[in-house]
Amino acid sequence: MKYKCIIFDCDGILVDSEEISNSVLIQMAREIGIDIKTEYALENFAGKSLKSCFEYIEKRIEKPLPDTFEKEFRNRTFSAFKTDLKPVKGVRNLLERISVPFCVASSGPIEKIILNLTTTNLMEKFENRIFSSYQIGSWKPNPEIFEYAAKKMGFKPNECAVIEDSLAGVKAGIKGGFDVFGLASPKNKDEFRKEGAIVFSEMNELCKLLN
Repeated sequence: MKYKCIIFDCDGILVDSEEISNSVLIQMAREIGIDIKTEYALENFAGKSLKSCFEYIEKRIEKPLPDTFEKEFRNRTFSAFKTDLKPVKGVRNLLERISVPFCVASSGPIEKIILNLTTTNLMEKFENRIFSSYQIGSWKPNPEIFEYAAKKMGFKPNECAVIEDSLAGVKAGIKGGFDVFGLASPKNKDEFRKEGAIVFSEMNELCKLLN
C-alpha cells in the first residue's frame, strides 16, 4: 500500500449508524415541537458533534433543551444499535485486505464507538486503536482528532489516509494534511471533490484506491 496507516471514521464508514441516530434525533425533536427532514439531518448532522446538532434544535425551539435530552438520546440510540446496527457493506472484506496498521478516529464518545464495533463484530480489528474527539475536546471539521490518531499510531499525516463519509470529516482530514478518501453519494460527491477528497461510492472500490 502507498500509505503506512489508514484512519477510519466510525459512523457511516465502519458501521451503518447514521440513519439510526438521525431517526432518533428527528423523533425526539418532533416530540418537543419541531420537524426536521431526514434528508436535511443526513446532510447536515453527519460527522458533526452532538453538541452542534443540539444547538441547531435549540435555535429552532428558541430555548434550551431539557436537561435529560442528551441522556435520553443516548439511551434510545444505544438500544436501537443493539438490535438494528450492521457493518457497512464490504467493510469487513476491506479490513481483511489492508496490510498496514489501521485505527478508528470518531467524533463520538469512546463507549459509543466500542458498542458500535462490538455489536457489528468489528471490535477485535480495532482493539486499543480507538480514538475519540471526547479525549481531546476537539471535533471535526477541526483536524485535531486525525492528527491525534496519527501521532498515537506513530505516523505523520502525509503517511496516512483518512476514510470519511461526511463533509465535516473530509474538511478535517484535508486541513490536517492527510489524503482523504470520501465515501460519497451522488448528492455530495462534487462537494467532496471540491474540498480535495478522492471520491468512492462502495467499499470494494477503496482497496484499489489505497494501493
